[in-house]
Amino acid sequence: MKLSHRIFLGFFLLVGLATYFVLRIFVQEVKPGVRQGLEVALVDTSNLLAEIAAAELKAGTLQNGAFAEAVHRFSDRTFKAHIWGVDLRKAGFRVHVMDAKGIVIFDSEGRDQGQDFSRWNDVARTLRGDYGARSTRSDPKDDTTSVMHVAAPILDGPRIVGVLSLAAPTASVLPFAERSRNRVFRASLLIMALALLIGLGLSMLLTRSVERLRDYASAVAAGRKAVLPALGGGELSELGRAVETMREKLEDRQYVERYVHALTHEMKSPLTAIHGASELLREEMPDADRRRFLENIREQEERLQRLIQRMLEQASVEQRQGLQQATRIELAPLIKHVAESLAPSFKVRDLRMEFKLNEDAFTHGEAFLVEQALRNLLDNALEFSVLGSAIHISMEVQGSKHLIQIRNSGPSIPDYALTKIFDPFYSLARPDSRKKSTGLGLSFVREVAELHGGSIEVVNVEGGCEARLVLPMA
Repeated sequence: MKLSHRIFLGFFLLVGLATYFVLRIFVQEVKPGVRQGLEVALVDTSNLLAEIAAAELKAGTLQNGAFAEAVHRFSDRTFKAHIWGVDLRKAGFRVHVMDAKGIVIFDSEGRDQGQDFSRWNDVARTLRGDYGARSTRSDPKDDTTSVMHVAAPILDGPRIVGVLSLAAPTASVLPFAERSRNRVFRASLLIMALALLIGLGLSMLLTRSVERLRDYASAVAAGRKAVLPALGGGELSELGRAVETMREKLEDRQYVERYVHALTHEMKSPLTAIHGASELLREEMPDADRRRFLENIREQEERLQRLIQRMLEQASVEQRQGLQQATRIELAPLIKHVAESLAPSFKVRDLRMEFKLNEDAFTHGEAFLVEQALRNLLDNALEFSVLGSAIHISMEVQGSKHLIQIRNSGPSIPDYALTKIFDPFYSLARPDSRKKSTGLGLSFVREVAELHGGSIEVVNVEGGCEARLVLPMA
């Protein structure tokens, strides 16, 4: 599982579990809280009604007196009340009045008069002078059928002469509990959605730098040019700098080892030739042979100079991870400038150049490196061209990039060499002199192309070869 997914999942589970437990506790407390509020209201109301009923109970006129009439009118009364989204139309209270023995002497619904309620908890406890209340379900399996009874003593001085019990169905307050539960549930969904978005953003923020560092390490491991990305501050930035330092040291060591090995291998042949010629020159020989051996020494010395120069150029490019002094480069004038500088060599071989350039083509990069790359490609085209032929230089647009094509007429590249011609020090013999170059020209061109975000390939075409240099548009 990706790191970003782990962070996101961990954050979301943490917030989700916290929200779940808070919601569960809150929902569990909603109904008891509403019922507690109902009980408080019943306590106040029952004690108020007990005070009102006391005088008529002592006078024996409770059943037909003003108290009974007021309770009946209240039961029949309709009203309009809109409380927190819930509409109330009729009263939900039921009033019982019991004498000192617990016998019902008044029932607001007229059904329980004469019955003995002395065993009910609300009545019994109140007659003993305690707080009396109970909840009874008409259906033991259905919580919504529960009715709450709260009793208050009817006093004659300090003596309890009766009990007034006020009953209200808890179903009357369930809509408030349900509404609160729904609101809490909707709020929890909103919290979860916000947690989802925050978790997603947090995981992206935390893993973006890690992914950049991973991509950088992958590019380095694959041997591609890569620049250490911006990682912000903190430990991750320090890790990135440590990786960069380690990469530079490892690359420097490998680079030195590889090039020392390559240089000693390539220098062995010309040094051997120079040593052999110098040994022979110590002896007496005809002037013609002496001049031939001296010419051989001079050629080998020039070969060594070219090899060292090319290796220095190659090293300066290979060790770089990005452009240093990039500018906007106009390609057509640059190509013509390089071609004009090679005009004497073209004239010696009776070659001509044919151009088909886009005058509005621009790229972004280091002009010196691009010029050197073009010079190497034209050098190769010149050396492998048939005398008296033409070299065609053309340009075209490929998406957001420029394609520069340099085609010559000459021998095709052998199939076995097509995959090797960009390797350092690999070279094919020139068709006229049978001599080989340093083998660093095309390798240098590839490094320059990749440094600029482009590419290079050489393919066989009918009657010759074509180098295709791709550079991005400015």
